Amino acid sequence: MIPFLDLKKVNEPYEAAFQEKLKSILSNGWYILGKEVETFEKAFAEYCQTQYCIGVGNGFDALVLIFKGYIQLGKLQKGDEVIVPANTYIASVLAILQTDLVPVLVEPKLETYNINPDLIREKITSKTKAILVVHLYGQLAEMAEINRIADQNNLLIIEDAAQSHGAAANSNNFIPKHRDQIPNASNVTLSDPEASGEESSGAKAYSFYPGKNLGCLGDGGAITTNDLELAKVLFSLRNYGSEKKYYNEYVGVNSRLDEIQAAFLNLKLPNLNADNDKRRKIAKRYLAEIKNEKIILPFWDFSENHVFHLFVIRTENREELQEYLKQNNIQTVIHYPVPPHKQKAFPEWNNLSFPITEKIQNEVLSLPISPVLTEREVSFVIEVLNRY
Repeated sequence: MIPFLDLKKVNEPYEAAFQEKLKSILSNGWYILGKEVETFEKAFAEYCQTQYCIGVGNGFDALVLIFKGYIQLGKLQKGDEVIVPANTYIASVLAILQTDLVPVLVEPKLETYNINPDLIREKITSKTKAILVVHLYGQLAEMAEINRIADQNNLLIIEDAAQSHGAAANSNNFIPKHRDQIPNASNVTLSDPEASGEESSGAKAYSFYPGKNLGCLGDGGAITTNDLELAKVLFSLRNYGSEKKYYNEYVGVNSRLDEIQAAFLNLKLPNLNADNDKRRKIAKRYLAEIKNEKIILPFWDFSENHVFHLFVIRTENREELQEYLKQNNIQTVIHYPVPPHKQKAFPEWNNLSFPITEKIQNEVLSLPISPVLTEREVSFVIEVLNRY
């Protein structure tokens, strides 16, 4: 059996080092917002080429806290509209609703599965205040055009980067200058970011769910931003709204990346680029060697804008193909079989029509792709698909 994702094999190389980390954490007796979180926040900010990183409980909380932060700063208010892809995972939509904002669904491009910038313009109203961009399956959306739209209409941009750790636009040549220490706890003072050549506003939400390109051993998440004001608020909001213990400036939550998860992420982060390169190498083979007219392969321009969290094909007879692969000992997954507007949770949307989204959700199938997939296994997947 070729598993869709063998997490045991992915994490095995880190076991001995993590055991030592765990002993260290147990011996120092500091389990919440300690040195491991501080180290990870500094390292991940540098990796993402941003000034600030705020470790939180999970990727969903990262999105919710960004919206809460902007509401606290007066840049959003309850009832404002937020444009979001119609074919995203439901968490993106739930985060908007969780903060009493209004999601406005926009169709993706069929080729890339990412939100269609041309259709964004059509959905902008006087109530539209933000765009939640989702870099689906690991491929960056068309950010240059989306940024232009946002600038022209004075809209905030929030990025759901839960699947795109390490994806980079070709034009990104920013080399960050960092403070000696990235703060992560209460009662801290943040300095203004130095000019970076990038937008100083906006924020990205990351998930470290175990199956992500950078995954921990449970739930974990982070927010990255260059916005000083937003970072200050987020460091407080994640910790009960407190900057100083027992003194609460905001109505916050308890959503903190814990020391154990941060310790594991600190071990894995240095290998993220190499792991992403392995994913790209497999993707190149799939794209070059899968030759079957019944299978539609994903679009990729062969740049670093895709980290292939998922390799998603399309076919008209998905159930038949999935069963065929199963009979040949190849495990696959459907991401995602039901779009948000067809979920029972949203009966008010069930009569809406998003034909591109519905076509995608009826045809997509995710093939095995991970850093631990062997050349022989990749060859077998290709061979079996070409026989279909």
